[in-house]
Amino acid sequence: MPFLDKVIGDFDRALRVIGGIASASRPNPALQVAQTVLDADQQRHSAGLMRVNHVGEVCAQALYDAQGRFAQGEPIKQQFAEAGREEEDHLAWTAERLRELGSRVSLLNPLWYVGAYALGTVAARLGDTRSLGFVAETERQVEEHLTSHLTELPEQDTKSRAIVMQMREDEIAHGAAAKALGGTDLPLPAQKAMRTMSKVMTSVAYYI
Repeated sequence: MPFLDKVIGDFDRALRVIGGIASASRPNPALQVAQTVLDADQQRHSAGLMRVNHVGEVCAQALYDAQGRFAQGEPIKQQFAEAGREEEDHLAWTAERLRELGSRVSLLNPLWYVGAYALGTVAARLGDTRSLGFVAETERQVEEHLTSHLTELPEQDTKSRAIVMQMREDEIAHGAAAKALGGTDLPLPAQKAMRTMSKVMTSVAYYI
């Protein structure tokens, strides 16, 4: 594909991700779950948590796009592409749930996307094993984050909980695949820095 076509394609993809426009390849896990009534506070809290999850998927798209683009080995590129498709399912599911809750995606999505793409590019430039290690650590932290959301979401919000549970399963599988392909453990300072960045993102995205 000519360079200009690639640039246009990447830009179009970024705009769709930032705007919350995504197509799921799998059925929404909440599709067969009965709708329940939430009071105003519960609905607002669920929306805040699902907006955080949507931002996480915006970042995942940017990370996987960048890491796949600059990966060296073909199996690594294929893994990033496959995981990216499943992450796009998450993007579509969380966006749909936000609409059902009468809410919106984060106003800061352009910032989250650009920052994550830059981070993914740096990780990829460090080599495939470190890039995969970055994925494994990211997914480990995302798993913890989603587990906490299963505790925080209102018990009545069975639709959001169904989505989060499937997301958690997928993230565990992505982390395991990255380790199996040779991902190395990140240094402890890097893990702590990632956790701090994640805390800032989740705190802001809940509201904005």
